Amino acid sequence: MAKTAVVTGAGSGIGRAVAQALLRDGYRVALAGRRADALEETADGSPDALVGPTDVSDEDSVAALFGTVRERWGRLDLLVNNAGISAGGTVADLSVEDWKRTVDVNLTGMFLCAREAVRLMRDQEPRGGRIVNNGSISAHAPRPASVAYTATKHAVTGLTRSISLDGRAWNVACGQIDIGNAATEMTERMAAGIPQADGRILAEPTFDVRHVADAVLYMAGLPLDANVQFLTITATTMPFIGRG
Repeated sequence: MAKTAVVTGAGSGIGRAVAQALLRDGYRVALAGRRADALEETADGSPDALVGPTDVSDEDSVAALFGTVRERWGRLDLLVNNAGISAGGTVADLSVEDWKRTVDVNLTGMFLCAREAVRLMRDQEPRGGRIVNNGSISAHAPRPASVAYTATKHAVTGLTRSISLDGRAWNVACGQIDIGNAATEMTERMAAGIPQADGRILAEPTFDVRHVADAVLYMAGLPLDANVQFLTITATTMPFIGRG
């Protein structure tokens, strides 16, 4: 029987690359995101793709997505918790509205999706499944003017650890992938230069997003008695290791 997956943020970037890699690998994949047209582009006519427009920050919307997965396929083997946004701003100038919106999507959204996934994995036969949370290099070190994004990504690490521990009772494995400068629409601006911690504006290298998809496939392909707890994949020469 084909394995089933939910990928959030599947309408573009990393989510699209991961979802399409899973489809090529034989998964049935529920594509979650805000824009149905973008999800249809990701699906590209695949009969194994389920387009599910979803607001991950809304409890009812998330419950409806996973309810459809339960009704359509009867089980869930993998959640790739990928959806996220970035609101730029320093601690001195970020608005409360932008702070709350970032927390709602990046943290509460991941919790809501994980909760529904674990409930489904707990109740199905055979029991169990896997969750892969998209952290970020910002789960380790911040960029300038990224207080909300960085805070949520540090929190995702705590969420990953807690799910991993709680999930043991139901054979649910949970790991995190921390990605730095994968080439997507969001990182195109890096070629023109972005602010560094020392105040300079520098261009940064990127790497092909397909390598992120390959890494997620590796994590997903392990048996449930083995787990990649944390995996970091970056452009080799990006300003992450060492001091600038």
